Amino acid sequence: MLVQKESIFEQYKAELYRIAWRLQYKAKVIRRRETSFYDMEPADTRTFTTDSDNKIVVDQLLSSLPAQGRTILRKLYMENRTEKEVACQLKISQQAVSKWKKKMIQQLSRTMCS
Repeated sequence: MLVQKESIFEQYKAELYRIAWRLQYKAKVIRRRETSFYDMEPADTRTFTTDSDNKIVVDQLLSSLPAQGRTILRKLYMENRTEKEVACQLKISQQAVSKWKKKMIQQLSRTMCS
């Protein structure tokens, strides 16, 4: 009876470990995907000039986007909000925010390459 309880305990322990690992991994993926522009560059290489130049370039690129896409990208990357928070603020679904983000990033990449 004692051996059986220990094996059940070990099974539960192993399952909890797997669940915790999955949650940590998912949080890490979300955090990496939703990192703001300002968190990407190491602090010791920043200067006032590079920060100013970067902000000007970003503003120029964002001004070429539709208003809804511009708003979503600003909230996600510059205000460091999650897709869910942006969706609640704009009263749209999280999936819509994700689709807008993907479309706008594709459009920005096409703009920068051309």
